[in-house]
Amino acid sequence: MTELGGHPLDNPVRTALLGPQASLAERKGEVLRYPADVSPFAGLPDEPGEADWRDAADLLGPGGILATAAVEVIPPASWEFLREIPGVQMVDDGLAAAPDGEAVPLGPADTPEMLELVAVTQPGPFLPRTVELGDYLGIRRGGRLAAMAGVRMRPPGWAEISAVCTAPDFQGQGLGTRLVLAVAAAVRDRGETPFLHAAASNVNAIRLYEALGFRLRRNVSFRVARAPAGA
Repeated sequence: MTELGGHPLDNPVRTALLGPQASLAERKGEVLRYPADVSPFAGLPDEPGEADWRDAADLLGPGGILATAAVEVIPPASWEFLREIPGVQMVDDGLAAAPDGEAVPLGPADTPEMLELVAVTQPGPFLPRTVELGDYLGIRRGGRLAAMAGVRMRPPGWAEISAVCTAPDFQGQGLGTRLVLAVAAAVRDRGETPFLHAAASNVNAIRLYEALGFRLRRNVSFRVARAPAGA
């Protein structure tokens, strides 16, 4: 185990749960996680030792699923490795962030519509209480939720724009772009800097984010593993 150090985005789940989102953290020893119905991600020390992996197994329970984001930790052999997704981490480098007059705040009452939109568009993990992480905005057309975006992790000084998605029959109208810029404006108003993650395979999205004013900070990985059944 090592003490937390370096840049907040080098281990963003952990720095978020030790900092601005500490009220959400579930903890065992040096291992932290979001509530299971908020986000699947857990934050481990930069170099977890045997005791940290035991704490992770205890926190998740036998056969529990561990998801890590943008931190290079490899589960021990006793864990079942399930999946790795190569990704990129991008940061604000001149976004033309601005509020959008058509964007409306989304809250818990909007969750059924948000979950329906996520099921169709698959932007990444979005769970029944994810909206509680805040700053979710949507654009409605004919009373229907056409697009949305919001904030997930909040490492100190930073806020991750996430769940950017547009219903298929409203794509091509720039709604997602407008919401990214509107969420970014809210993030900046709070004194934080926008950043985001994207799958490395999503080349079109990465090009769009670069055109908007994000720049690549580093390549990252998202890993999923299962705790030992006898944890």
